Amino acid sequence: MLEPSNNAQLPAIPGKRYFTIGEVSELCAVKPHVLRYWEQEFPQLKPVKRRGNRRYYQHQDVIMIRQIRALLYEEGYTIGGARLQIETGSERAEVVQLQQVLPEVIAELKDVVALLEGENNF
Repeated sequence: MLEPSNNAQLPAIPGKRYFTIGEVSELCAVKPHVLRYWEQEFPQLKPVKRRGNRRYYQHQDVIMIRQIRALLYEEGYTIGGARLQIETGSERAEVVQLQQVLPEVIAELKDVVALLEGENNF
């Protein structure tokens, strides 16, 4: 297993749609039982379950696991602290996205108002 400070040395994520728990374990240098535990602790981590309750992780799940791994092993967060960081991180991303979209929406609304005012002049 890699040392916590070597998260950057993890293998590249292949361009597959689904990964088994064994594959994710190798890609993220985390044992399968740890992945199953993290599923219980992090509500954002929801692999697809198929026949026989087999887990199939998607690309974004692998990225999330690597982020959790970095928070816990490299940055020294507790499970609760890592959960909070991930939750606030996604909230920050939503705020940034809204800040980027908002000026476009305002401009479109101004165009609509100008069109409606122009129709009233006829």
